[in-house]
Amino acid sequence: MMKTLVCMEPGTLHYGTADIPEPKEGYATLRIRRIGVCGTDLHAFEGTQPFFSYPRILGHELAGELTDTGNAESFEIGEKVTFIPYYNCGHCIACRSQKPNCCVNLQVCGVHTDGGMREYLHVRTDLLVHGDGLSLDELALIEPLAIGAHGVRRADVSPGEYVLVVGAGPIGLGIMEFARIAGGQVIAMDVNPQRLAFCKDKLGVNHTVNALDADVKEQLMAITGGDMPTVVIDATGNQKAINNAFYYMAHGARYVLVGLQKGELMVSHPEFHKREGTLMSSRNATRADFEHVIASMKKGLVDPNVYITHRVDFDEVVDNFESWLKPENGVIKAMISM
Repeated sequence: MMKTLVCMEPGTLHYGTADIPEPKEGYATLRIRRIGVCGTDLHAFEGTQPFFSYPRILGHELAGELTDTGNAESFEIGEKVTFIPYYNCGHCIACRSQKPNCCVNLQVCGVHTDGGMREYLHVRTDLLVHGDGLSLDELALIEPLAIGAHGVRRADVSPGEYVLVVGAGPIGLGIMEFARIAGGQVIAMDVNPQRLAFCKDKLGVNHTVNALDADVKEQLMAITGGDMPTVVIDATGNQKAINNAFYYMAHGARYVLVGLQKGELMVSHPEFHKREGTLMSSRNATRADFEHVIASMKKGLVDPNVYITHRVDFDEVVDNFESWLKPENGVIKAMISM
């Protein structure tokens, strides 16, 4: 038997047990060692996560050791690995277009199917990712950083242009990192002064703006020499923040929505139209994004350990989970050890 942790309903986590999965054709078995807690998990606990049903085992930012390779080529038992937690169908229009991250029939581990808050997990062999000498902590942070890398790739950031990243949570911080790597001049926006200070002190972001200030547009004009940002990327998943950011776009700018909320987009059509703005969504990440993150880590361009602010053992999760929702606790990334 193995230990499990199930989100039974919003606000309720319950420890349980289940059978250890038997070997299965096309699947490797992963002994889970690290679980990163992401916004999806926290929003599921709150009851505000779209595309979600209960009960559900949470967790998709995972690292572990292979106990069965499922005959995956070039993988070995005992190897430290992570995996791409987006189960695509392989035959829909998105998959045929090499966009498995937005598969029509997508099943995300820990959202649509049970995730990794348990001791063992079956993983499709085609989604395994070599550890490449990285630590377990680093491997568990590849997926959220890959989401940021994918958003930056969607925006096609060019060297020197101003990139406004709205939301300084873990995904937003990853976007800032990869916008910087792409050569962008990053502007961080958030309502939390602690997180804005983190951007400056830990990530070296030169420009920060508090979204609650009365003169946000004036600050952005001053930073950009009167042009406004040519790339705006939302990582808040907050309806008001998403709608407001349309007005922070330069003429000809691209706006990429990485954050997700349940409501409607609201913008003055003339304001958007006169800018000839480009609006895009960015969903999940691809293997190319995972590889970009791994390469950036190995080159020292990204220090994933900076993100880990809270650590707990698996048996301590229930006692601590709700506290990670409180801004005053300063959580960037909580990491669970198994």
